[in-house]
Amino acid sequence: MCFLVKHEALLYERLPDNTVRCNLCGRRCIIKDGKFGFCRVRKNEAGKLYSLNYAEACAVHADPIGKKPLSHFHPGSYVMSIATVGCNFRCQFCDNWSISQERDIIGRYFPPEEVVKAAKEYDCQGISYTYTEPTIFFEYAYDTAVLAHKEGLFNTFVTNGYMTPEAVKMIAPYLDAATVDFKGGGDPEFYRRFSSVPSVEPIYDALVEMKKNGIHIEITNLVVPKIGDSMKQIGELAEWICENLGENTPFHLLRFHPDYNLTTIRSTEIKTLEDAYETARRAGLNYVYIGNVPGHKYENTYCPRCGELLIGRYGFGITRWNLTEDMRCPKCYEKIPIKGKFHQEGLSFPISLI
Repeated sequence: MCFLVKHEALLYERLPDNTVRCNLCGRRCIIKDGKFGFCRVRKNEAGKLYSLNYAEACAVHADPIGKKPLSHFHPGSYVMSIATVGCNFRCQFCDNWSISQERDIIGRYFPPEEVVKAAKEYDCQGISYTYTEPTIFFEYAYDTAVLAHKEGLFNTFVTNGYMTPEAVKMIAPYLDAATVDFKGGGDPEFYRRFSSVPSVEPIYDALVEMKKNGIHIEITNLVVPKIGDSMKQIGELAEWICENLGENTPFHLLRFHPDYNLTTIRSTEIKTLEDAYETARRAGLNYVYIGNVPGHKYENTYCPRCGELLIGRYGFGITRWNLTEDMRCPKCYEKIPIKGKFHQEGLSFPISLI
C-alpha cells in the first residue's frame, strides 16, 4: 500500500516567486510553484520542495553484492537492495523501465528502520540503493544509511553518477561504496540521444568528489552495438579513470541486451567485449571485467603482476577464492585492492521481499 508521505527535500534553494532550484542532481532543475522536477518525484509546493517517493519502496531484494556489480568490496557479502520509482535519465534501453519511468508514485511503505531490520533478519552485511537512481530518493537513502551505519551495516549506491558535488559530500560519511554506471563509453552524443542527458560533465565531477571523500568506486560501462561500442571512446574513458581514480579502479564492461524502446539492436558480440577489455587494459587499468556473460574468463580476478587466478566467478557468485588473509596473491604476494573481508556465509540466492 502506498501512503504518499510528503517529505521536505534536501539540497534545494528558494528563488523569487516561490520558485526553487533543486541541487541534488546535475540537472539542477528550476521548478516553478506547483510543478515537478525532471525526475517526476520532486514537487514544488508554495516555495518548498518535497520528495514524494520517501520510503515508498517499489523493489526490495536481498542480493549478492556481485549483482551490483562490486567485485572488490566485501566479496561474497549480501545486501538488502531497495528502490523507489523515478529517474533523472530517460534511457531508451533501461532494463528497469517499468519502475524507473513510472509516472505514478507506487510502492509499499518501507521506512528506514524497517529496511535496516530486514537487512539484519536476512543476514545481509549491507544495504544497496539501486535498480532506479538513488539520487532521486536521496532523503530516503540518507536516513536509511545513517541508521545502517549505527547497526554496523555498510551502504552502497548503484548510480548513473549524475549527482552534484554537494550531494556527494552530504552522503559521503555514510556511503561506503558506489558503482557508477556509464553508457556508450561516456560519449556525450550517445547520452543526449538515448538518455536525454544534456551534459556528461556532472558525472566526472561527482566521481572526483567521491574519490576525494574516500568512497570505494567501481565503474561499469554498457557496450551497445553499433551506437555505443567505440573503442576510441572506451579507451578514453579508461584513461580518464586511470588518471583521476587510479589504475586499480575496477572497470566492468557490460553486455547490452535489447529492452524497453531499444529492441531492434542485438546483444553485444562477445568479441566486441573482449576487444573493449583489451582496450581498457592497454589504457593502464589493472582490473577489467566482462559482465552479463556468465562463465567468461574475464569475470574472474587475476593478479596484475603474475597472472595468477585469484577469484573465480560465475555470474554473481564466487566459485574460487585464492587470496591470502591479508589480500595478497599467494604466488607473487602482490597486494590486491579488496576493501572489506571475504564473506563465505550468507544467502545462496536472491530473495524478493515485495
